[in-house]
Amino acid sequence: MCGRFFIAQAPEIFREFYGYPERPNFPGRYNVAPTQPVAVVLAEAGERRFRLMRWGFWPGWLKDPKDFPLVINARVETVQEKPTFRGALRHRRCIVLADGFYEWRREGTGRNAVKTPFKISRQDGAPMALAGLWENWIGADGSEIDTAAIVTTGANGTMAAVHDRMPAILAPETIGPWLDTRTVDAREAAGLCRPCPDAWLRLEPVSARVNDARNDDASLIVPVGRPQAAATRALPPEDRPRSSDEDAQGSLF
Repeated sequence: MCGRFFIAQAPEIFREFYGYPERPNFPGRYNVAPTQPVAVVLAEAGERRFRLMRWGFWPGWLKDPKDFPLVINARVETVQEKPTFRGALRHRRCIVLADGFYEWRREGTGRNAVKTPFKISRQDGAPMALAGLWENWIGADGSEIDTAAIVTTGANGTMAAVHDRMPAILAPETIGPWLDTRTVDAREAAGLCRPCPDAWLRLEPVSARVNDARNDDASLIVPVGRPQAAATRALPPEDRPRSSDEDAQGSLF
């Protein structure tokens, strides 16, 4: 899954990387949590645009958000079939701006389980292009809000040391096709959301302060130990934390 991430580099770095004309001056955010505003890139009339959206997807057919669970991830394995996401996959794809994300490795079971937070970033320091879906939700009173979810896929060999899921991280050459909803159909787009190569990622343990979403400062991304090497084998099922993106979506969507 992907339940927290960070965006630390200067706004101009992202503007140059993605090529949108807007000049947003957003501050660094080191512990972005669900329901908060997130920066995204989308395509409008063939041009890339910068937008802010709520992290927590509301499908267009939703009547009352109070009756809908918090959906922050969309599993690529089922995204083409789920009513919640089908339309967005065809017509409203985006990229969530990030430099990396956090995940917790669980060791032990029950009350004795210990969760260690890890920062996952790119080895080359480039922005991390997280595949996303978005929707413009309109309330009964005419109010509008843009909402988004991050697409997830199975863990690659590096990520498997911590969790069995990860966000779909797009290669630079697949950013354009992912955003191109006019000529790239849903099936082809879903095929772009594969686990990234193992060598792309660096895993580093960080402070448990990241557990609290109220903490949001640069010290959260400072490693507290050695980088985590790529896994030589996946964790056995009994040692893996259950994927919360799977729990939340179930068969209802």
